[in-house]
Amino acid sequence: MSGEDRFRIAVGVDGSAESQIALEWAVTEARLRHGQVRAVTAWEYPPQTAGMEAMIWDPQVFEPAARKMQTAALKSVDTESVPVIGDVVQGPAVTVLLRASKDADLLVVGSRGYGGFTGLLLGSVSTQAVHHADCPVLVVRPRPKAHAHETDGHHDR
Repeated sequence: MSGEDRFRIAVGVDGSAESQIALEWAVTEARLRHGQVRAVTAWEYPPQTAGMEAMIWDPQVFEPAARKMQTAALKSVDTESVPVIGDVVQGPAVTVLLRASKDADLLVVGSRGYGGFTGLLLGSVSTQAVHHADCPVLVVRPRPKAHAHETDGHHDR
């Protein structure tokens, strides 16, 4: 299968535990389908608000920090026999992932990233991806934590 014929999976990587699970899932799926993975990391300059004028921002630090985080995530996954391309793009995560979905057969995202609304089942980025991506979207959720009655080895399934 040539690179053009391979099943193309784009996966959002933001350094969260959920995005790590999504990356692992994407690589495993690509291995099964003899496909390839494009790990996509979005980065932005932080917003500046009133009262922050005195803070010193080094604009040269944000992209390298995103690359370093993505590199660490990729190194932690067994990518043997799977072509993986890392892509670090400036822009809002939703915009960057929706653009990546245009060239993908599947977009994989974690259910939650680093957003501030921890009680939600789906984060805002994954919700927008599901509704607006140009390809099918898989939202990967972490396994639920064991319930108290499951810790004794008995599972109610």
